[in-house]
Amino acid sequence: MTSPSEKPLDADVPASKSWFVYLVRAANGSLYCGISDDPVRRFAKHQSGKGARFFLSSPAMALVYTERCRDKSDALRQERLIKKLRKSAKECLVASYQSD
Repeated sequence: MTSPSEKPLDADVPASKSWFVYLVRAANGSLYCGISDDPVRRFAKHQSGKGARFFLSSPAMALVYTERCRDKSDALRQERLIKKLRKSAKECLVASYQSD
């Protein structure tokens, strides 16, 4: 048994960083898919015009979908799958996320 002043053995091991796949709606109605370890911060970058060239023609309006992934490689895999979907399927993801 450890005393209260002793740290547990795993106290210095950082927790695994969460990664997310996300969708942002542009002003023209299109959906942008990306990954980030902080989708809210990344969305703010998109709104400021420093996130992705995608938003040069139509500004980012809303973060409409986020999905937590196990790690960065899982987020990249999920991003590829979502990008292959038709817009109607992406809209279903958005609708299911907003109804939760």
